[in-house]
Amino acid sequence: MAKLVSDFLLERLNEWGITRIFGFPGDGINGILGALDRAKDKIDFIQVRHEENAAFMACGHSKFTGEVGVCLATSGPGAIHLLNGLYDAKMDHQSVVAIVGQSARMSQGGDFQQEVDLNSLYKDVAHEYIHMVSVPMQMRQLIDRAIRIAKAERTVTCIVIPNDIQEMDAEEPPRAHGAIHTGIGFPDVHIVPSDADLKKTAELLNDGRKVAMLVGAGALNAGPEIIEVAELLGAGVAKALLGKAAVPDDLPYVTGAIGLLGTEPSWKMMMECDTLLMVGSSFPYSEFLPKIGQARGVQIDIDPKMLSLRFPMEINLVGDSKQTLRALIPFLKKNKHHHSWRKEIEKGMEDWWKVLDARAKDSASPINPQRVFHELSPRLPDNCILSSDSGTSADWFARHLKIRDGMKASLSGNLATMCPGVPYAIAAKFAYPDRIPIAMVGDGAMQMLGNNGLITISKYWKRWKDPRLVILVLHNNDLAQVSWEQRVMTGDPKFSGSQNVPDFPYAEYAKLLGLKGVFVNDPEKVGEGWDDVLSADRPAVLEVITDPNVPPLPPHISFDMMVKYSETLLKGDPDEAKIIKQTWKSEMSTLFS
Repeated sequence: MAKLVSDFLLERLNEWGITRIFGFPGDGINGILGALDRAKDKIDFIQVRHEENAAFMACGHSKFTGEVGVCLATSGPGAIHLLNGLYDAKMDHQSVVAIVGQSARMSQGGDFQQEVDLNSLYKDVAHEYIHMVSVPMQMRQLIDRAIRIAKAERTVTCIVIPNDIQEMDAEEPPRAHGAIHTGIGFPDVHIVPSDADLKKTAELLNDGRKVAMLVGAGALNAGPEIIEVAELLGAGVAKALLGKAAVPDDLPYVTGAIGLLGTEPSWKMMMECDTLLMVGSSFPYSEFLPKIGQARGVQIDIDPKMLSLRFPMEINLVGDSKQTLRALIPFLKKNKHHHSWRKEIEKGMEDWWKVLDARAKDSASPINPQRVFHELSPRLPDNCILSSDSGTSADWFARHLKIRDGMKASLSGNLATMCPGVPYAIAAKFAYPDRIPIAMVGDGAMQMLGNNGLITISKYWKRWKDPRLVILVLHNNDLAQVSWEQRVMTGDPKFSGSQNVPDFPYAEYAKLLGLKGVFVNDPEKVGEGWDDVLSADRPAVLEVITDPNVPPLPPHISFDMMVKYSETLLKGDPDEAKIIKQTWKSEMSTLFS
């Protein structure tokens, strides 16, 4: 039997090191599905419940492994469903290849069923490379280029394959004019600035008396180098959310997250520093960076387009974070003048952890969500993989969880979309079946896509070496992050019609699927609940009834925020008495911890 185009597709993907594809079937990819059945010993097809989850899983796979993630969807609606997850990958600079079906070539342009102009639809999300296969001998170059460009540009690429092409005989490109002959392989590239630029950078950094570092996702592989540079410069280290796992939180000079979800020490450090070293981060909120003219700046980024984008840097270095810092270190000098600055940062963090401890212990109705994360932090298993959804779960994830060396952690950074928490955890489990992923999700995201992710978990969990995978659901019947944004950013009361979430029994639903479900509505039993799910013999859902009126206070409350909050109270909020009470408790914990 002749090899079909679909068989060649999978064979070539496997030669590139692809062993897993996330997707959902449809008649627009029937040829590829048949080939997947024939290649099941080489390519593991993970059937999801919704194509958006497939794209999130491909993105999560790329984030946690550094490899190219691949997702598959049928023509028309299937390809459309991928888009949100693909934008998550694009905006967080992850390497993902989307393979989508299309109507047969002879029907295209005829307003055929499920015919969508995919090249136009994907023109933005996969703008670096989106092409449709027109003839069988074109298949090789499209696969090779889609993977190579996704890897090189850290972005999304797409191959559109008409269903008639899928079932044709595979053909090699001829040795003829106009034929393209591509190959496999991606080099291990290490870009490092010149010694002259490194020396100039070192002179600037060595002159700094109050050095602040901001590290992001681009620095995740540079932990030892970040620590060594911080020690030499006497710097404090703040972390963008995507860089949470770059360095451990138990280092006394690591100030944690920055921005609206950040810490007070990160805010204070940025407002008082005289030198800023930004490494592998595109942190977007310039109001949380030093004032213009306050600090001299150095930025290191692999992508020159991202340099001097958030702050006018004096020196811009294009390079791999780890290799650039390693090359920079010999030029740095240990300066004793940094001692008082470092001590101030360390004292600030010591006090901040006490504030968080006090806030977590504040009473609430019935459970303070901060306590849920506070109880988890010391229980985090070694080498666990953390994912958070967007919403207040991201606030508590950012502040209360102390990352240790060897852990991984991520969430939707630049897109900040709902729903990746569960699919990220699933992708992590497939990539690392002996490690424990923990997803932290609000009930809004759980109802949107998380619940059907549990069905995927129930389908596959028995194949994992260690069956544990934990999903925390913050059950508060409120889209709480937006409710607080309405109050603080627009001065409007919470709009119950848009914000109230229907009740749903998440733990019981998990049990119906053959998973473990633990329900907690007593603050004194939160720790016991964590112990239960972390020691389970199968994936588990921990459903905790939390109070939506606990305020996710930013590290710095602006005058405008205070005005808007006052306007909210004057207009009358449906939860006015509760939010006043919980805000007062949080402020008292801050003042008297």
